[in-house]
Amino acid sequence: MCGICGFTGTPEQPEKILEHMLQTIRHRGPDGLDYKIMDGAALGFVRLSIIDLEGGMQPLTNEDGTKTLVFNGEIYNFPDLRKDLLAKGHTFKTRTDSETILHGFEEYGTEIVKKLRGMFAFAIWDESAQTLFCARDGFGIKPCYYMNCGGHLVFASEIKSLLQFPGFKKELNPDALEEYLSFQYSALPETFFKGIFQLPAGCTLTWHNGDTAVRRYFDPKLHPAKTGDESAIIKKMEQVIDDSVKAHMISDVEVGTYLSGGVDSSYVAASFTGAKAFTVGFLDKNSAYNEMNAAEGLAKKLHLEHHTRTITPEDFWGAIPSVVYHLDEPVSDACSVAQYFVAQEAAKKVKVVVSGEGADELFGGYNIYLEPTDLRWVQRLPKPVRNGLAKLGARLPETIRGRNYLIRAGKDVETRFIGNANIFSNEERRALLREKTNAPSTNELLQETYRKAAGLSDLDKMQYVDLVWWLTGDILPIADKMSMAHSLELRVPYLDREVFRLARKLPVSARINHHQTKYCFRKMTEKKLPQESSRRKKLGFPVPIRVWLKEEQYYSHVKEYFTGEAAAKYFHTDQLLKLLDDHKDGRRDNSRKIWTVYIFLVWYSIFFEGKTLTA
Repeated sequence: MCGICGFTGTPEQPEKILEHMLQTIRHRGPDGLDYKIMDGAALGFVRLSIIDLEGGMQPLTNEDGTKTLVFNGEIYNFPDLRKDLLAKGHTFKTRTDSETILHGFEEYGTEIVKKLRGMFAFAIWDESAQTLFCARDGFGIKPCYYMNCGGHLVFASEIKSLLQFPGFKKELNPDALEEYLSFQYSALPETFFKGIFQLPAGCTLTWHNGDTAVRRYFDPKLHPAKTGDESAIIKKMEQVIDDSVKAHMISDVEVGTYLSGGVDSSYVAASFTGAKAFTVGFLDKNSAYNEMNAAEGLAKKLHLEHHTRTITPEDFWGAIPSVVYHLDEPVSDACSVAQYFVAQEAAKKVKVVVSGEGADELFGGYNIYLEPTDLRWVQRLPKPVRNGLAKLGARLPETIRGRNYLIRAGKDVETRFIGNANIFSNEERRALLREKTNAPSTNELLQETYRKAAGLSDLDKMQYVDLVWWLTGDILPIADKMSMAHSLELRVPYLDREVFRLARKLPVSARINHHQTKYCFRKMTEKKLPQESSRRKKLGFPVPIRVWLKEEQYYSHVKEYFTGEAAAKYFHTDQLLKLLDDHKDGRRDNSRKIWTVYIFLVWYSIFFEGKTLTA
């Protein structure tokens, strides 16, 4: 795991530029720093040593000096690829997976991305062709950002590195802000910084002679079977997932595991070959916001060395500026703070951890995936009748039970579902913002995704939306950047190409059955896990912000941001204060809306107002 950056062209003092860009992301690679300046481009690298500890430094150049690589990630099938390339006459000077990519690019060109099993973001400068080629793994596990600045194509693992490039002027992208208010993450290709883009998951970028082309090579669309033999599915699932966990253990340093107490991380913990597990929670161990008891019980049964930490309110609120800084862009998923602390604990003992991200999106684990089943009888009614039910529900008081059911039942999945987060509606966000933007509505933004999923079941459509948007916008950026903040490599065995080949073909009944999420996956885990773990309801990383926002100390802290200059610049502050006061007085739960705006304001204070990383 590392950090990479670089640029095309020959600006003045390229060494100084690279030094500044690399120092900004040194947390991604504290074990080494190097760069190479060539005719037409410069590449930089900071290293976290995991494989070939002595010989794995980058940038890495091929034998004739025509191609140079910087790479962030891990390739789990590199021994097999290396063997094939050796048979084709390639000569290796290291034991690294990075050199396999470089020789693979020599042999297969841009098609090498389709042969890689792993997580990656890399760049190769072809000096003879004067071409820069960048690529990002299919799920977007590893980040890659880029911009055109003064005729230079500039790229990096993190936005904060790009901000060091001379001549770039920071400017807020208001369209990104409006979309964020609904999705709770940066949903547009152009980031919160005007002119800076994220290379989408499963895409490559080619720069040549000033022209930039982005092309997609992987699309996580589902192709489910109509039926399937349950026992055969479970047997195959166990084989494929266990093989992936085994592949993800490749390392020259010790590998630990996160253990939340949920079924996903529990199965990884039961399958991996390491010895250390890490868990964090909030309040006391018996709280609904703390899964430590469940994790401790399982760790004991698995004979794991278990390291735990209870996060105090002071810990939580004090860490927010640092969390927001490392995320680069606002992400209002409060679990990012929990991820920050569990990574901090793990980094004290190991350099690498495995974790359970991706299982819910692949195997149908989120509770909202039960919605198509719950709404099935209503969806059979004629659309005018459903529209009437939705209008009736909208007129009911918010406190009436069943109101939201009627509203959602009146809508097609394409209208009601934008992913696991849906914070402010299109109407609410427009009313809250002081200035009108050019941001598309949530439905317009997802239109192409739903078009690609036409003909699939509602469950398939929901999972596809989450695989394309939620994973790359929320889950994976948090996982990568919170672990990298502590120089820790995080691996995700469920987000593996072989696991996906199995998961994409699962029939609906293998995912949602008898009102149970992840049906066959849970059945599979029963072989290794106690029943209380295999059947445990999905919780994620529950965070008690709704409780804290009613306490005077934290209410006042957020209110200070809501009445500040940045809030007045972008929002109608009277509406912000109403959200805050209604929540504190118990009139309605506005915690997620409050948190979404608050995190943006903290981010703005750091990146645009120069605030230090203190609460």
